[in-house]
Amino acid sequence: MNLMLEIKNFGTQYIDSLIHQLPYLTILISFTIGLCFMPLVINIAKKRNFVVKPNKRTSHKGDIPNIGGINIFISFLLTVFFFSYGIISQLQYSIIGVFIILIVGFVDDLIDIKASWKLIGEITSAFFLIVLSDIRIKNLHGFLGILNLSLPTSYLISFFVFIVIINALNLIDGVDGLASGLGILYSLFFAIYFSLSDNPNLAMSAYAMVGSLSVFFLYNVFGKKSKIFMGDSGSLLLGYMISLYVFEFCKINAYPLAFNLPAYLEMSAAPAVAICVLSVPLYDTLRVMLTRIKKGVSPFHPDKNHIHHLLLKTGLKHRGVTFVLLLVSTLFVGLGLIGRNWSIELLIFVAFLLASTLTYILWRTVDKMKLKTNA
Repeated sequence: MNLMLEIKNFGTQYIDSLIHQLPYLTILISFTIGLCFMPLVINIAKKRNFVVKPNKRTSHKGDIPNIGGINIFISFLLTVFFFSYGIISQLQYSIIGVFIILIVGFVDDLIDIKASWKLIGEITSAFFLIVLSDIRIKNLHGFLGILNLSLPTSYLISFFVFIVIINALNLIDGVDGLASGLGILYSLFFAIYFSLSDNPNLAMSAYAMVGSLSVFFLYNVFGKKSKIFMGDSGSLLLGYMISLYVFEFCKINAYPLAFNLPAYLEMSAAPAVAICVLSVPLYDTLRVMLTRIKKGVSPFHPDKNHIHHLLLKTGLKHRGVTFVLLLVSTLFVGLGLIGRNWSIELLIFVAFLLASTLTYILWRTVDKMKLKTNA
């Protein structure tokens, strides 16, 4: 009996050691778990009528389950719990925040709650991340000459950044595979960085998110009878985790000596690099809201003016739109890496200029196609 227990403990320790040495293996683990649970989630969604019906704001046919975020959550959390338990004990309040944002998204998927109530839910979940877990922006890396932030200013900026990121990713979820595809790209970027900078728990967490999102991506993009949407439960969960990764990424680069960061991984313009990585949803949200304000309507009023809507007007299908925006996002990730040690102001300016130029070209293309159609 003791021998069996020793063998079991040895096996557990060996697997745990292997996962810590090769954190990218959690991609396979979370993917496998997600693959096993997805049919069950789809079946429950159809039986309980957790579906979205075609309407004037959608382009799909038939009733499609819209609780894909539940499957992402299950596979992600189980993987982190079994193979990165250290991060749960370290970030226990953040896990509570994850539960809260998941519930907010799930309820919104079911009954479409008011924007004000949704915002309250987001702020509540952010409280557990920023205040109780103390995962926040504490340093501006010299942006506008500012380094360390006072506690009130740190809280204010962190809450603002959190709300911006989580809603930008929520708003970009408009065509098949886009939000999940971008989430995979972003999580992979942070996973590789955390792995190289010797932060295995964060790396495993980000890799687990890659695997969980990959299952959803396959069902969402290539599924026919088994198609499923992410829903707000998924996009808000994704935004929450990306915010956490951004805060940790900036913290590591704000205090490189404390984290024994190798010189080649130091990024003095870390906040601007994060903006580059998230450039597509961030710029699109800013552009759309400014356009709505210019038209005299609420910046939160839904419309079909997002970047994916414009690309659809060029004749591209959902997969084509997703591919184009993933390619553009990869370009901006490259820009962030190239300019990682530029001044923050310069890197943000170059990213904004590039985004504006690409958007202008897209608008011109859409206008030309309208003229041809009307001719």
